[in-house]
Amino acid sequence: MTYKIAVVPGDGIGPEVVDEGLKVLEAVAERFNLEFETTGFDFGGERYLRTGEAMPESAVDELRQYDAIYLGAVGHPEVSPGILEKDILLRLRFELDQYINLRPVKLYPGVETPLKDKGPEEIDFVVVRENTEGLYCGTGGFLRKGTAHEVALQEMVCTRRACERCVRYAFDLAQKRDKRLTLCGKTNVLTYAYGLWERTFREVAEEYPDVTADYAHVDATCMWMVKNPEWFDVIVTGNMFGDIITDLGAMIQGGMGVAAGGNINPESTSMFEPIGGSAPKYTGQGVANPIAAIAALGMLLETLGEEKAGAAVEQGIIHAVSKMDGMSARKMGGSTSEVGDMVVEGLLAGS
Repeated sequence: MTYKIAVVPGDGIGPEVVDEGLKVLEAVAERFNLEFETTGFDFGGERYLRTGEAMPESAVDELRQYDAIYLGAVGHPEVSPGILEKDILLRLRFELDQYINLRPVKLYPGVETPLKDKGPEEIDFVVVRENTEGLYCGTGGFLRKGTAHEVALQEMVCTRRACERCVRYAFDLAQKRDKRLTLCGKTNVLTYAYGLWERTFREVAEEYPDVTADYAHVDATCMWMVKNPEWFDVIVTGNMFGDIITDLGAMIQGGMGVAAGGNINPESTSMFEPIGGSAPKYTGQGVANPIAAIAALGMLLETLGEEKAGAAVEQGIIHAVSKMDGMSARKMGGSTSEVGDMVVEGLLAGS
């Protein structure tokens, strides 16, 4: 079988970190005797500036034919914020129905965390974020825009179907881990939206008696992620809260340079990416940390069913980090390509 991978390097440092991911993919193919066919797409800021569109109308149907999408970064200094994010990220998430945003928060040995007395044993959980509804639907608008009496409306949309499929995914994941699942919400204020979430959560929990299910307000979740991250195994939440707590998670696992995410449709094409931005000021300098992009590749492989290959990528990352002598958010311990080479070295050493 040949896996067809759509590659969207994107903007800024995206092409540089994606190149290292593809280098690792070649090593995976060699070690596990797998076949990959990669096709590049120029979707992003440069295309938008050149043509007026971030990606063509036909893009979604074309990408639907691939087994997975590997994305570098979205964001260009000459394009207004929000345009590329809506035209590429949100459009693909919604139209490909990638209803799960999966974010592992895992501290690798040797990576520095800002949390005192916490290590890899305490920082190892996963956030399951609903990816197609909530405040990100774009429902709302302006009234009397530009006047002293302007009104802005942004509505949170939650459906039972979306809540339930997200919650079920989270329970299934928790069964494969430590069998602990926490719903993160705000039922004391957002009584309608998170009232639906909590009722759905409690009803589905009855079908998973082996999973310990509990609830935490989003503010308490943020506090406990800092004070006692070991309390969490799997967290499930809506779109907005998930966006916020996963950035906090990235910081406690060592920074954006190591944080990867997946936009998952379990029945169709999923997309994987480092969650950091395009960092245009570092473009071409060889200083971008590729670990997050390589970890995203590992997630891609696992989602395709190649669990051994995904685990080997993680072992390659751990090997590379061990050679960096204490990687932190400000210090990488090698150039972009050198780090990629170290990952490949560790991956092939395990063969």
